[in-house]
This record gives sequence, C-alpha cells and structure tokens, in this order.
Amino acid sequence: MNKTELIDAMAADAGISKAAAKKSLESFLGNVEGALKKGGRVSLVGFGSWSVSERAARDGRNPQTGATIKIAAKKVVKFKAGSDLGNAVNN
Repeated sequence: MNKTELIDAMAADAGISKAAAKKSLESFLGNVEGALKKGGRVSLVGFGSWSVSERAARDGRNPQTGATIKIAAKKVVKFKAGSDLGNAVNN
C-alpha cells in the first residue's frame, strides 16, 4: 500500500473527503517527525513505537573494489511493532 492508497482507505473508513484524510495523514507524519527530531519517542499502544538511536562511526568495505571506507556516525529511526500489530500479522 502506498500513500495514495492509504489516503483513499482512510477517507472511505472514516467517511471523510480524500483532502481531509490527506491532511490528517500529513499532520500525523509531521508530528511523528517533529517528536523524533527533538529526540523523543512516539508510542501508540498496541501498534508500535518509533525512537531514535545513535549509530557509531565505523569502517566498511567498498564491495566493488574491496577498499576500506569510513562510514560516518548518524542517527537512525527505529520502529518496534506492538503486540496487537504482531498478533494481527500472525493470525
């Protein structure tokens, strides 16, 4: 499912216009992004949680040449699925 299909499904389920569903989805995504940028965590009980963690700098290898390269440190977003979501996928 892509973003357009999700907007269509949200509009149909909620009985709202596609424009309202798009605005709602974009608001949700913007608020999750904003919280993560501030170093926070977003938890939706039963669905899952997003958090930010630090990945240390490390040495890697160029697969084509075999040369050693430096991979810079960076922040990465992690998502951990909640129990309800995990159960829904497995049933």
